[in-house]
Amino acid sequence: MSQNSLTDVDWSKIPAPSDDGGAAHLASMTIPSVTLRATNDTSVTLSELKGRTVVFAYPRTGEPGKIGLVDDWDMIPGARGCTPQTCSFRDLFAELKVAGAAHVFGLSTQSNEYQTEMANRLHLPFPVLSDEALKMTRALNLPTMSVAGQTLIKRLALIIDDARIRHVLYPVFPPDRNAGDVLEWLKENSGK
Repeated sequence: MSQNSLTDVDWSKIPAPSDDGGAAHLASMTIPSVTLRATNDTSVTLSELKGRTVVFAYPRTGEPGKIGLVDDWDMIPGARGCTPQTCSFRDLFAELKVAGAAHVFGLSTQSNEYQTEMANRLHLPFPVLSDEALKMTRALNLPTMSVAGQTLIKRLALIIDDARIRHVLYPVFPPDRNAGDVLEWLKENSGK
């Protein structure tokens, strides 16, 4: 089963991911000194950022009109929904900033070139980081899945205060509500 639109998805027909414990170790971890390429043509070292940072990770965004990575992509729990998740962070970006997010980033293992096209197409107001070499993924032991020989990050969101992970949202479903859930947490935990 494949749904035609990258953004309009009937979540009742998509299997929800279960909490496999893959992110349980992340709370309170210190972000390692890993530099990643960003879609705004900069290099970002998350461990050097001051204040509150939101990083939402996802397996891979799709391309309009292109065939998915595998035929049954929509049936892999947690795979479908990267574009709706990203668009929800775009749409709530200003509110996230007001609620205390000094920085907002997307993160996937896709190449910087691919992500830059996607960021431009979706008019993202924040950079997306490429962990194509899996440096951050391995350093934090992020939960991953293997699809078509590729290692992909399972969908999650990290709220980081001065290089320490303060809160983890995992699993994330439906993906298009992730930014709203992050925003709610930020509002409830402002100044803490």
